[in-house]
Amino acid sequence: MTAIVGDGTPEADWQSWPAMTTWPELTLDPPAPPVVVAPHPDDEILGVAGLMHRLGAAELVAVTDGEASHPGSTVYTPARLGALRRTETADALGRLGLGAIPVHHLAQPDGGIDEDALTTFLTSLLAPGRWCLATWRGDGHPDHEAVGRAAARACAVTGARLLEYPIWTWHWAGPGDDRVPWHRARRIPLNPGTMAAKAAAIAAFPSQIAPLGPAEADAAIVPPHVVARFTRAFEVVFA
Repeated sequence: MTAIVGDGTPEADWQSWPAMTTWPELTLDPPAPPVVVAPHPDDEILGVAGLMHRLGAAELVAVTDGEASHPGSTVYTPARLGALRRTETADALGRLGLGAIPVHHLAQPDGGIDEDALTTFLTSLLAPGRWCLATWRGDGHPDHEAVGRAAARACAVTGARLLEYPIWTWHWAGPGDDRVPWHRARRIPLNPGTMAAKAAAIAAFPSQIAPLGPAEADAAIVPPHVVARFTRAFEVVFA
C-alpha cells in the first residue's frame, strides 16, 4: 500500500506534465453496457462518470456502502452514513441521466472487502469482450486494490476487458512516477456538457466533499483540491 497523507500532488503539477497530452484516446466501442465496480460510493463518479455519461449506459457494482469514511464521526453512525451514501449514489446517477441503470449493492464491509466473493459475483456478470471498469490494483487504498484484483481475476476467467481507473494515485504519485503504468494510460475526452454532468454528479456527495460537522473527525474526505483532479476535460484509465 502507499501512504495517502497530506495534500498530495497539486493538480497544477499534473496539468503541466506534457505526457498527459500524448496518451492515446480510448476507443468507445464496448459491446454492451460496461460493468463499473466501485469500492465506495463516489469512486465510480470521480473516476469514470464522464465515460458513463458519454456511453449513456452502465451496470454498477457498489461493493461497500462507504460506512467507514468517517470513523469517530460526531454526526453520523456508520449505519446512517452508509444509508446516506446509497442515497447520494442514486442522486449522482440521476444527474448523469443514468438513474435507471442496474445497481448491485453488495454491502460488503468498508475496509474488509471479500475478494473471493467479489470475484465470483463479477464473474457472473461478465462475458468475453465486455468491459469491466474497476479501481487500479496499485491505487494505494486497500479497498481499491482489492477491487482491482478481484476484477482482474474475473476478467481473466471470463475473457472480459479490464480497464482500471486511478483515484488516489493522483494524490500520492507525481508526473512520471515509475510505480504507475503510464504506458497503459488511455484518455477519455469530455465535452463541456459531459463535464457539467460530472461536476453535478460529484456535487451529489456532500457527505464526502463537505464537512459533516465542525469536529476534526467530520472533515471532508474529498475537499476541493482533491475534486480538482477529477474535473479535468478528460478521464484516464489503464488499458
